[in-house]
Amino acid sequence: MSKARSGSDTAQPTPKVLVVDDEVALLNSLAELLRLNRYEVETANSGRMALERLTACSYDVVLLDLRMEDISGHDVLEYVRDFGLSCTVVVVSGESSFDAVTRAVLLGAHDYVRKPYIPDELLTTVANAVMHRRLEAENQQFQQKLRESEKLHRYLVEQSPDVVYLLGRDGRFVFVNSRAESLLGYRKTDLLRKHYSEVIEEVIVLDGTEAAEASSDMERARRQFMARVRTKAGDLLHLEIETFPVEFDSMPKAAVEGAELGAFDGIFGIARDVSDRKRAEDTIHFQAYHDLLTGLPNRSLFKDRIDIALAHAKRNQSMLAVMFIDLDRFKVINDTLGHAAGDELLQAVSTRLRSCLREGDTLSRFGGDEFTLLLPHIQTEEDALQVTRKIRSQLDKPFAIDGNEVFLGASIGISVYPKDGSSMNALVKNADMAMYQIKQRGRNGFQFYHEEMDGLSGQRLTLEGDMRKALETGQFSLYFQPQVSIQDGTIVGMEALVRWQHPFRGLLFPGEFITIAEDSGLVVSLGEQVLRQALAHLRGWIDQGLDPIRIGVNCSSLQIEQPGFEDLVLGVLEEFALDPRWLEIEITENLLLRDLERVASKLSVLAQAGVSIALDDFGTGFSSLSYLQQFPLHTLKVDRTFVQDIRDLENDIHLVDAIASIAKGLRLNLVAEGVETEAQFNYLRRIGCHEVQGFLFSRPVDAEHAGEMLRSSQQRLSGVPA
Repeated sequence: MSKARSGSDTAQPTPKVLVVDDEVALLNSLAELLRLNRYEVETANSGRMALERLTACSYDVVLLDLRMEDISGHDVLEYVRDFGLSCTVVVVSGESSFDAVTRAVLLGAHDYVRKPYIPDELLTTVANAVMHRRLEAENQQFQQKLRESEKLHRYLVEQSPDVVYLLGRDGRFVFVNSRAESLLGYRKTDLLRKHYSEVIEEVIVLDGTEAAEASSDMERARRQFMARVRTKAGDLLHLEIETFPVEFDSMPKAAVEGAELGAFDGIFGIARDVSDRKRAEDTIHFQAYHDLLTGLPNRSLFKDRIDIALAHAKRNQSMLAVMFIDLDRFKVINDTLGHAAGDELLQAVSTRLRSCLREGDTLSRFGGDEFTLLLPHIQTEEDALQVTRKIRSQLDKPFAIDGNEVFLGASIGISVYPKDGSSMNALVKNADMAMYQIKQRGRNGFQFYHEEMDGLSGQRLTLEGDMRKALETGQFSLYFQPQVSIQDGTIVGMEALVRWQHPFRGLLFPGEFITIAEDSGLVVSLGEQVLRQALAHLRGWIDQGLDPIRIGVNCSSLQIEQPGFEDLVLGVLEEFALDPRWLEIEITENLLLRDLERVASKLSVLAQAGVSIALDDFGTGFSSLSYLQQFPLHTLKVDRTFVQDIRDLENDIHLVDAIASIAKGLRLNLVAEGVETEAQFNYLRRIGCHEVQGFLFSRPVDAEHAGEMLRSSQQRLSGVPA
């Protein structure tokens, strides 16, 4: 954890942090974490106490929860803003709704960390906030020094450190002071009679007038502007220039020696070098409107750009599109390879996304592994689709990170103005909803927003909260569907299928909650519960005197990619004293396209121990034979959609025939799912299928009925009357 703050920080005063949260345990835990990393920490267990602390003392950083019973975090942010308190506020909250986070940002929050937080990520965020606060303080000190310097310059006007010059009516120098030599590198004689445009490269307007006119129109009043000036050595300086029209007749002749005088002949100018200030301002401005890791625009700049684009679209009655891009596997890679590798991956992703942009598009890092993309000036939705295809093509290619080849993919939601919203909040929110539809359908795709999605977002959050409680209270249970030998009809295996007995919605099937479990990361805990329950039931059947059979357990890609997955599986087998050959791990084809080497290594460890590996829903994904040969597979499971296409025709040929040939060529066990008719069964037996499961034999049943079916099958096999 010490990596969150560099060694160079020891020369700085100890940063002072105020932690605000009404959950006392979390408050104390967070405070202790910061103290261990050498921060001076004070705490407030309510919004009211936070206001008292902020009134009595100053802090470098405030870590603020949004949801508190007395005074909310938003109210505390308003207090900090209204009273101009000099502290950097980082929101640490479980409140992740788009409106709440956006409001916090608009009230001045510097960053947002979602609960439950990752300690290293939180410490990095705090360190960045401290650095931001120090830069602001340094800039204020620098501004103060500049003000003091300007006073001194006025006092020493006769020996001015500024360039003082006179231009004639034709815009040529007729006088410069000696400062021009030290600052610009030109001798005074080099500048005399030279036109000002030969020195000034670019003029930056300050007051809405054309600066070139301010330099040449003698009838104009006093002007101020900025200019980029090229020195004789080729360096660029920023000069702040102030000019006045002058009558040379009113000035001493010695001041303008060599000039042809007239009643109204030129302008008087003072040029001050503000290059350091400009660099400091540019740095602060960049940090305020850009993500420091990727260099992309942040939410604030994205909002400005989309507001301008919306105004232009409304005026011209044109279209624009907003994309919400969520990286599909970033958290797993970040947790596996570490945050440094995760940062490197985000930078690589940003580079690839930039390569897909058109002129005028704006790509923003919205937070974490989320990006938003503004596509102005589109004619049809097809324009947005072309950019989407480019993005998917770029992100489907592997990334070389820290010596590893990793695969990402992205879920992309798209909303279009004017049909999907007329404000930034509406367009981003609707694109976000469309993105979640892709997540629920298996990720790595794109989806346009439509109105039917409005009610889904709230339902999803509710179901996710219910799922967390369900995991704690044991609402998940297993049903079992027999896998039957096609030769003698005996049960040779059982596939464990999870069900959720929801207290209000009744019995829920996996299609209604698995995607939410994967998006929230809860699928890891759910998968472990399913594994333990399945093996516990098998242990119970054996203890009742039944012969052991193979139990098939479905494992998600996120679960398999967790560090130590193989150790967990073997540990649970040992816990229930079961031979590994009675467990079959079922994976899907999408897993084969992930981190090939890492996944294959994990599955090989299990296969060497005796665990069987089955490829479920074969034929619905994109795996190739070369991929299949690199994995320790034992079984191919034919997806039910192919089985349903089988008709009772003697000479009919189906895709199942090709799959059977593949299984035979690779010497794999072939299991067909969804068998419902005798015609399907006979056809599968004729092409050499080994096992079948489906409604023809049994629907999924609870553990008690599964045990009874298994006992009846084994008694029939041994000749004992059932």
